[in-house]
Amino acid sequence: MDPCAEIKLAVAEGAGSTRAVIASFATFLSGCSSAPSRNILGSYFPTWMICALIGLAATVAVRALLAKTGIDAVLPMPIVVYLAFATAFSLAIWLLWLA
Repeated sequence: MDPCAEIKLAVAEGAGSTRAVIASFATFLSGCSSAPSRNILGSYFPTWMICALIGLAATVAVRALLAKTGIDAVLPMPIVVYLAFATAFSLAIWLLWLA
């Protein structure tokens, strides 16, 4: 086979995969066209940030409750536990509010 034909074939195969990658990027990025945001005092905030703040406030309330009952003192890794609480509360608020 001619070496030039092999190069042309390789370039043609690479162009097809490049087109596929560009098409997949366009498809995935089109889903990000409108991020949910809320107008608070004239400024738009992303909704995930509001959910994270509500989740942190709920975690602080749970920590106060656990400290008052004495459970906080026996937690094996409190930082990991409270991080899990914050994540769970934030995602729950997200699902309840925007689902």
